[in-house]
Amino acid sequence: MDVLINILVAFHIIGIAALLGGFLTQMKALRTGGARMTPAMLHGALTMLVTGVALVGLNEADDQSVNHVKIGVKLAVLVVILVPVYLKRDDEKVSNGLFGMVGALTVANVFIATVWT
Repeated sequence: MDVLINILVAFHIIGIAALLGGFLTQMKALRTGGARMTPAMLHGALTMLVTGVALVGLNEADDQSVNHVKIGVKLAVLVVILVPVYLKRDDEKVSNGLFGMVGALTVANVFIATVWT
């Protein structure tokens, strides 16, 4: 079970890297008002969602303690990220405020995962 959990953690980190990396690659376009939601951002967010839910289930099944409040906050933040990324995935450009919010919430989710104990 530990090997499966570790593999899912690795995929979860790959998901956050894709989401944050997709945001960071658009930073230059953000200055000119042409930023867009990239496929990497959508796939990264979906990867995070699937692996995160699987990790919670596996940890519960393995009788490990799970901080449900933290998981709930992380899930809520991810849903707020995922909705505009999914809805705006085909748009040529999105507003700077919306795009900036996605980036800020992505970074916030990383800090929630690592700092909240």
